[in-house]
Amino acid sequence: MTACGGDDKGSGKAPTVSSDTGKDRSKKTAEGDTLPDRSKTLATLKNDAGVEMIVYSAKRDSGGFLTVSGDFKNTGGEGFTTPLEWSGQEEAVTEAGPSLAGMTLVDSVGKKRYYVLRDTDNRPLTTSNYTSNIDPGKSLNFFAQFPAPPSTTAKVDLQFPGFPNATIEISG
Repeated sequence: MTACGGDDKGSGKAPTVSSDTGKDRSKKTAEGDTLPDRSKTLATLKNDAGVEMIVYSAKRDSGGFLTVSGDFKNTGGEGFTTPLEWSGQEEAVTEAGPSLAGMTLVDSVGKKRYYVLRDTDNRPLTTSNYTSNIDPGKSLNFFAQFPAPPSTTAKVDLQFPGFPNATIEISG
């Protein structure tokens, strides 16, 4: 996972799936990707199937982007198959395979909704091409990149299919 999303687009590499408890600092995977810093949690959301969406960071960078990073952790007793809704409803991104293009951010003060950015080939700048099953006790790390809201915006609402909405704080 890179802040600009470059390494996992079209490379065919699947994101790391781990059985981490989520309390370690950033580290490199075998493929050289950097995992999010798990020392601070911005939000923990749980769906009806026992999967937790843990958001560790929402970081603004100097290039005008906002990258949200975290893990999906299957705390249930059965495997969880990721729903098609996670990839979003746009036909243009369906060719990219499984993704998190269904994630949005809402700036309720500025009254704007932000969608996951796309590259020049219309692939979403988010975790994609992952294995669509998360085994019990395993995690799937993720990132999603958005246009950054104005610097005066300190919090946004994270919306993702199957999970309750959550307000998260922006850093950077």
